[in-house]
Amino acid sequence: MPNGSLAPVADPPRYDDAGDVAVCCRELVVRYGELTAVDGVSFTALRGQVLALLGPNGAGKTSTVETLEGYRRPSGGSVRVLGLDPVDDHRRLVPRIGVMLQRGGIYPTATSRQVLTLFSRLYDDPEDPRALIELVGLQRVARTPWRQLSGGEQQRLSLALALVGRPEVVFLDEPTAGVDPEGRIAIRQVVASLRERGVCVVLTTHELPEAEKLADQVVIIQRGRVVARGTPAELAGGGHGMLRFSAPPGIDTEALAVALALAASAVTEVTPGEYRVEAEATPERVAALTSWLAARNLPLGDLRAGRRTLEDAYLEAVGSADDGREGTR
Repeated sequence: MPNGSLAPVADPPRYDDAGDVAVCCRELVVRYGELTAVDGVSFTALRGQVLALLGPNGAGKTSTVETLEGYRRPSGGSVRVLGLDPVDDHRRLVPRIGVMLQRGGIYPTATSRQVLTLFSRLYDDPEDPRALIELVGLQRVARTPWRQLSGGEQQRLSLALALVGRPEVVFLDEPTAGVDPEGRIAIRQVVASLRERGVCVVLTTHELPEAEKLADQVVIIQRGRVVARGTPAELAGGGHGMLRFSAPPGIDTEALAVALALAASAVTEVTPGEYRVEAEATPERVAALTSWLAARNLPLGDLRAGRRTLEDAYLEAVGSADDGREGTR
């Protein structure tokens, strides 16, 4: 695979042992009247696996997850969670899954301890609320009303509520949004422990470094379609070298490529003012880059060398999808 390119989107793997499959989404279509929000999305997630569903706002992530949770009936295709239809078998499925909302859904005057105790009474074999409070690091604010918690503390409480019923599949919506560094570490540890217990975790996030740390598999959606899938390492393209830098938007990338003795396509402006050179960051190449910018009186704001990241792969996949399709659906 050429450095910086993404492999074609392949069909998700099929597994002979159906007991390993926790979530199966096949050619899912979700429509809202004339609008097609999800257009043939397919992926599979196993027990003990963390799957990150990535994509820009409006890509179809929320519609996909809400269908898996049983809140929407597919317009086409099929979904199964733990072998059950999320709509037709909703009453059987609900006790076996956990759902973390990004915001809301909690009594504003209730404390963390009160809310977890209340929710625990809805399950036959719940987790101990005190243990959950400790697990997500809310001991110091266990008696604080929800409305007085910080945004990060509210997120951690929402995560605890998703776990109170000992779920086999957990859906996490932006689990680290607004969470401080200490909280992020706690959430990563919780997700890692769920994986070790054989729980399937499906998460959505806009924070790509978090997805790179947490996910075993990544599915990138744009305009309702899967545009890339694989492990974070596969999507990043392994250990290939790369040079990234920031400079004023709109520089002559073709001229810069000539100065670096590279093909014109090797230097790209990924986003305005952010550039990528798909070649090894040798001392000679770095010197040529800085000399070229200095000769044109162009400031160098940032300079990084190393392998592609999941963020690089994401921007490429989403950008390629935008280039290949017109309008929105």
